[in-house]
Amino acid sequence: MALHPVPRKVGIVGYGRLGQSLVSHLLTQGPELGLELVFVWNRDPGRMVGNVPPSLQLQNLAALGERHPDVVVEVAHPKIIHESGADILRYANLLSLRVTMATHPDGFRLEGPLATAHCTGPRTVLYEGPVRRLCPFAPRNSNTMAAAALAARSLGFDRVIGVLVADFSLKDMHVVDVELSGPPGPTGRSFAVHTHRENPAQPGAVTGSATVTTFWHSLLGCCQLPSKPGIHLC
Repeated sequence: MALHPVPRKVGIVGYGRLGQSLVSHLLTQGPELGLELVFVWNRDPGRMVGNVPPSLQLQNLAALGERHPDVVVEVAHPKIIHESGADILRYANLLSLRVTMATHPDGFRLEGPLATAHCTGPRTVLYEGPVRRLCPFAPRNSNTMAAAALAARSLGFDRVIGVLVADFSLKDMHVVDVELSGPPGPTGRSFAVHTHRENPAQPGAVTGSATVTTFWHSLLGCCQLPSKPGIHLC
């Protein structure tokens, strides 16, 4: 059964592991769900050759408006959104999804001063502080933190604390812990919530195994919403 009476046109920006999975789902299941893949763009066009039909390969991201997308899914480097996000929003909704984790050092893709940080033991805290300062140096590993900062409007990027941990024991999983505490009440006790997530992952992989499925279902959920311009974080 289609999600929408009129097919929703979807564009994919990025053709790594997640992009490949979404393209495969859209080509095989999209038509029956009312979703039409209208373009795929990648920084290295050669990766799409032989895998993406030539008619769907977009060589110039600035020309995406010619494909008339309703939703654009960004699964590339965050620099792409910095450079082209405003242009994308002129034509379509933008679904931006990433995952942050505590994992084996090989699973990080760090930049700037964090790229040269050394592990001092089996479990090393590489960074602890405001999310705002972390994001530029861990653009592929801080997105859960960034989403939390956007959701917690009263705290924002300066008051949400991010912690990035390199743990040699986590060879095949990404672990995310979220701790939330409120102000003390009349009894002196505070409301607190702690969630713990373990996402299996291939050794050295930035993307956890469950994340691939999550992206597909996030796209389906996004396409069920009323058509309104904006960025969707899932």
